[in-house]
Amino acid sequence: MQDQRSVRLAADIGGTFTDVVLDAGGERRTRKVLTTPAEPELGVLEGIALVLGDAGLQFSDIDVFVHGTTLATNAIIERRGARTALLATEGFRDVLEIGTESRYDQYDLWLEKPQPLVPRELRFTVPERVDARGRVQKELDEAALAELAGALRAAGVESLAIAFLHAYANPAHEQRAGALLKAALPGLAITLSHEVCPEVREYERSSTAAANAYVQPLMEGYLGRMAAALQARQYRGATYLVTSGGGLTALETAQKFPVRLVESGPAGGAIFAAQVALRANEQKVLSFDMGGTTAKVCLIEKGEPATSRFFEVDRTARFLKGSGLPLRIPVIEMVEIGAGGGSIAQVDAMQRVTVGPESASSVPGPACYARGGTRPAVTDADVALGLIAPEGFAGGSMTLRPDLSRQALATAVGEKLGLSPEMAAYAVYEMVCENMASAARVHAAERGAVIGQHTMIAFGGAAPLHAARVAEKVGVPRVVVPPNAGVGSAVGFLAAPVAYEIVRSRPARLDESFDGAAIAGLFAEMAAAARALVEPGARGAPLFERRIAFMRYVGQGHEITVELPDTPLSAGDVAGLRAAFEAEYARQFARAIPRAAIEVLNWSVLVSTRAARPEPAPAVAPQPAPAPAGTRPVFDGRREAVVEVPVYLREAMQPGARVPGPAIITEMETTTFVTASFDAHIDGSGCIVMEQKAA
Repeated sequence: MQDQRSVRLAADIGGTFTDVVLDAGGERRTRKVLTTPAEPELGVLEGIALVLGDAGLQFSDIDVFVHGTTLATNAIIERRGARTALLATEGFRDVLEIGTESRYDQYDLWLEKPQPLVPRELRFTVPERVDARGRVQKELDEAALAELAGALRAAGVESLAIAFLHAYANPAHEQRAGALLKAALPGLAITLSHEVCPEVREYERSSTAAANAYVQPLMEGYLGRMAAALQARQYRGATYLVTSGGGLTALETAQKFPVRLVESGPAGGAIFAAQVALRANEQKVLSFDMGGTTAKVCLIEKGEPATSRFFEVDRTARFLKGSGLPLRIPVIEMVEIGAGGGSIAQVDAMQRVTVGPESASSVPGPACYARGGTRPAVTDADVALGLIAPEGFAGGSMTLRPDLSRQALATAVGEKLGLSPEMAAYAVYEMVCENMASAARVHAAERGAVIGQHTMIAFGGAAPLHAARVAEKVGVPRVVVPPNAGVGSAVGFLAAPVAYEIVRSRPARLDESFDGAAIAGLFAEMAAAARALVEPGARGAPLFERRIAFMRYVGQGHEITVELPDTPLSAGDVAGLRAAFEAEYARQFARAIPRAAIEVLNWSVLVSTRAARPEPAPAVAPQPAPAPAGTRPVFDGRREAVVEVPVYLREAMQPGARVPGPAIITEMETTTFVTASFDAHIDGSGCIVMEQKAA
């Protein structure tokens, strides 16, 4: 995957822009084009054609194509998926509605719960029952299944999720039901919960299966059209999709389990930030990824992003856990909010300026795009403040209209609050920065991190414009804007390893009943399944395994992850497992509980190629900055006045060059705003490093 002689291409479909990165022989070229929501592959193909033209190459020259997209996430949020049904065990029709019976806000009398992806009239049950140990208590009623096929056909169902009770322990009934219904309804897409999420916790497993079924026809169709279009253009290379956990997987696996792609774009961004952190020798990093539709915040320590087995999509309350639809998949842990360049600003009933989560997207886009949008977005505020030059936007593909930005801001915000268009723009800028700062504070608090001890790495088309102000708000003293920041997620795709993780539930107590041989057999089975999915894409590269146990004290409701050696387990390893659990528990919670009973709930195997680790950036001596390319009038909301800010071209700044803030540093893909409280310099790897001035 890292052969410098190969031609590698990456594409990231965002809500507003599609980013394309070409790496040919170690030379990198990039392009940004507007996303085409109705047919996303058209935007990708346009971007590929442009960047190949820049390099003088053809589709047939590409060796590897790595692809990530937010299409699955957007389909769930916007409820644009397939007409989906759920088949459950008799008596469990309303698992998706009941959930865990918890309330994410105990005192909100008007609490709004997330709406299930499958409406009640499309939830069906069938007589069958398997217990928690996998023993059949009631055989599957195949006659009832035959009747169900007619009901599914009459209801116009396009996709079906089958989630039987305790199918993780014994999937026979799910497999048989799936085979019978597929034979009766050949065009029906079918998801089996034990394949998507073979774990305990009925609600999360059913929700994950329903989400997979909901987006499968959409993603299968899109990926199929993309593959056909590439083939028609003589592409013959290998194609990979980026999963939410930050690994690469084959096209066929992505079509079968598209729920694993819900955070593929943001995962690429986290990989990109981790690579930058390693190059800069930054041990504690807060990655800040702000694109056209959303902003993402992720904590990275020692070059490794935080990971999780649980993710919520479509939260009804922005920062509250439990207010979204749960997905139990491997995922890089982050907070994502509707705060991007396209996020729409308005004044609410309490006369407050609000920003997002609704987005202008690429169609019609912010008002300044002059594509029919009349409501102001964050990009309009940036343009009206003077932070973005109208010419050469998005890599030179667009010319913006500042007059339309000011008009939209005046109508939607300024006239309602008695503000000038410029002050309205400043209010929008401040509000979106505060939204992102709040997300960073919440994420750091949930992880037990002190945010002021971290360095911010900012990327995405809009992040460098807002990063310094967000850093001021949260107390981060150092901000890094790497090269190619505007297409950071796509760059990260090229550094992702080929990987696949499998998790299985098999409860086991760490006492004399621990069956080491059975667990060793389970690991061997899981590793073989994961290797079968990884080896074709690894193309002969060495593989490694990482084994994880999800452990807890007996009686607790949640587990912690404990890394295991890659040698077979035996009954004699109980003491070692206990010691490893207690050490990790004490690290997280400051103490362990002596002699308390311990159990393992789930076991995990990750099979992966080795991700390349970049070399540290060389130290450079300070140098004077080049002469500014000019100045730009920027509205300073705190002074309510226009100030002339020097503008520097990033390509003209050599390593070591230093500029005092305030300053604007422009490049093809984005613009960096150095506020008055920061000074900036270029480090040995070409990153813009903003450091807070001494008080």
